[in-house]
Order: sequence, then structure tokens, then C-alpha cells
Amino acid sequence: MTERIEVNEDRRAFALNRVFRSAPWLKTSDKTRHKVKVFKSGNSLAVRIPAGTKLMAGTEMDLIVEHGQFLSYEPANQPKRKFNIAKVAGSATDLHLIAPEDRLFEDRAWLTGKADGNDGA
Repeated sequence: MTERIEVNEDRRAFALNRVFRSAPWLKTSDKTRHKVKVFKSGNSLAVRIPAGTKLMAGTEMDLIVEHGQFLSYEPANQPKRKFNIAKVAGSATDLHLIAPEDRLFEDRAWLTGKADGNDGA
């Protein structure tokens, strides 16, 4: 009986994962909880961060305190995403510049607010 329940739970989890993977905005964030204790260190308060958090020693963090009791941390200097142009340089060899006459467009009434004289009368 318990095997049947486990199979149904696995199917349900598979179906949910399939939906969440197809819509990135629906993905759940990967959160883990760790029980820590605030202690006094000199004139400051301190919290030991467990080794399982994948943070590196020496990482500078911004501390956010909400309503005097909820704490959250974010990296102070988040590295910018870098784009390596060398990987794509020269890969689109069949592209051509657009001719100047192809860059001109007619004004549209719904964009400019002008009536086109075709008001159905």
C-alpha cells in the first residue's frame, strides 16, 4: 500500500516539475533552513553560518533587517555577467546591412494620433 502512495507522489512531483521547468517564472527558489544562534562577540552580535551554505569565507555581504527581527543577506558586490564576444565573432557571415530606403516607414494613425480620413462616414 505504501509503495502505491510513493508512486503516486513521485508522479505528482514529476508533473509539477514538468510544469515548473516549462515556465521559469513559476520555479520555486532553492531555500534551505539552518538553525543558528546569535551570540555576542566583543561589542557586536554574531551568527555562525553553517558550512553547508556554499558561501565562501571573506565574501562581503549586505545585511537587511526588516522590522527589527527578520534578517536577510545579499552579496555586496554581485559580479556583472560578462559576455565573451570572441565566441560569437564572425559566426553570422551571411548578414548584410539594411539599405537606407528600407529604413523608412509610413506614419500610422494609431501611433501619431492623426486621423487617416477613413472614419467610416
